[in-house]
Amino acid sequence: MPRPLSRCARTLAGTVAAGVLLPLTALAAAPASAAEPKRAPGTVSERPADKPGKAAAQVRCASGDSALAARLERDLATALRERAGTVALGLHDRSTGTSCTLRAAEAFDSASIVKVTVFAALLWDAEREGRALTKTEEARAEASITRSDNKATSALWKQLGPKKVRAFLAAAGMHETVPGPDRFWGLTQVTAGDEQRLLDLVTRENGVLGKDSRDRLLAEMAAVVPDQRWGTPAGAPATELAHLKNGWLERDQDGWRVHSLGAFQGAGRDYTMTVLTRGNKTFAYGVDTVERLARAAHRDLGNHTAPARALPVLRGVEPPPLLAA
Repeated sequence: MPRPLSRCARTLAGTVAAGVLLPLTALAAAPASAAEPKRAPGTVSERPADKPGKAAAQVRCASGDSALAARLERDLATALRERAGTVALGLHDRSTGTSCTLRAAEAFDSASIVKVTVFAALLWDAEREGRALTKTEEARAEASITRSDNKATSALWKQLGPKKVRAFLAAAGMHETVPGPDRFWGLTQVTAGDEQRLLDLVTRENGVLGKDSRDRLLAEMAAVVPDQRWGTPAGAPATELAHLKNGWLERDQDGWRVHSLGAFQGAGRDYTMTVLTRGNKTFAYGVDTVERLARAAHRDLGNHTAPARALPVLRGVEPPPLLAA
């Protein structure tokens, strides 16, 4: 099997469309364009948010297969060894009854992963009203998930309003999620535990989202544009279908937030994964942390004989616009 491309050899396009909606006070003045924004020595993004090894020591796994749980704990800890920043993890494999957690209840700025929640809330609300989505809603939802379009997300966020968003969160059991203030959906506070609850709703039969709604959301997550298919799919066997949504955001405090949600099905496997990070020195550093964890999880859970799926090539990203129109 060929070795994966080095981080500096990978590039990512279309980043402006995936910027998150933020209030002007949320960010300090950021460079207009920088692959790895420079900061004064000693600023938060130049130092670890956690001491090396702290995150690895807290990974906990449970499984009917005790050997698998031990192997996952060891390999996930190794993936985080010497990594700077704060990391939260959720992993659930239905086929083996295995779960792993790390800081499952710690809150993070959502960035664009909240777009899955927005689409799910839209589908849930339409089900309650006994109607199909309009063509406009369908187009906005597709753009929001597959291209991470901010304008489309802002329109859906405004349409739903805080009351309907909170009602969906309550119905979904996502009690740790706090919607962003006013129109600032990118500052929604999320946890790995709640994101795993959301992925669980999307991937199994339940009383919150019907089959048609689940199938529609999964179809859009499977159709994310190629240059945004980094993160949790790293190391996944090509025999598995990957559904994902990523988010990234740079703020003056704690540097880059880089998150990735994934649901993987096929070849007898059925598992979900959430990785949330902050305190990353650069966007690429955050992606690397996410993908180290993803490769360890896929290696332990997946088909060892199948070739790994190809990943997009990353290029340095520009900070997203402060406001989405």
